[in-house]
Amino acid sequence: MSILDIHEVLEHLPHRYPFLLVDRVLELEKGKRIVALKNVTINEPFFQGHFPHHPVMPGVLQIEALAQAAGILSFQTMGRRSDDRSVYYFVGIDHARFKRPVMPGDQLRLEVEIVRMSRSIWKYAGRALVDGALAAEAELMCTLREISPEAAPASQSPE
Repeated sequence: MSILDIHEVLEHLPHRYPFLLVDRVLELEKGKRIVALKNVTINEPFFQGHFPHHPVMPGVLQIEALAQAAGILSFQTMGRRSDDRSVYYFVGIDHARFKRPVMPGDQLRLEVEIVRMSRSIWKYAGRALVDGALAAEAELMCTLREISPEAAPASQSPE
C-alpha cells in the first residue's frame, strides 16, 4: 500500500491549479485500487458561478476527480510518471450517478478500482463519498496516448 502526498501527486498528474482535483492518496494497490482525497473549499473557482447563493461542486468535476485518481493508479501500475510526451485521456463515462451535493468544507473520498485493461484502454469503477455517504459513482474508461514531437507544443525560449 502506498501513500502519496501532494508533491508525489503532482509528479503523477499533469494537472495544476485550478484543475488539480486530488490532494492526497491514502491507499494504493498497484494494478488494483486507489483511495484518494479532495478537500473541497469555498476558495474553489467554480463556486463563484455554481451557485453563488448555494455553492455545490459540479458533478462533472467529481467525475474528473475520480479520473485523476484513476490516472495516478494507472501511472503507478505502469511504473511511469506524467511527462510532456504523453496524455492520459478520458474515452468514456458510463452509468454516472449523483446521489448528494458536495459542498464547501466537504472532504471527497475518491475510491477507484481497475475493472479491466484491454489493449490501451483501462476501465475503472469509481465512487466519491462524503462522510461515508455516496456522492457520485461512475464507470470510467481512459487511455494513455503518446504525443508525437510535431504535435507537442513548442517550447518557449526567452528572447
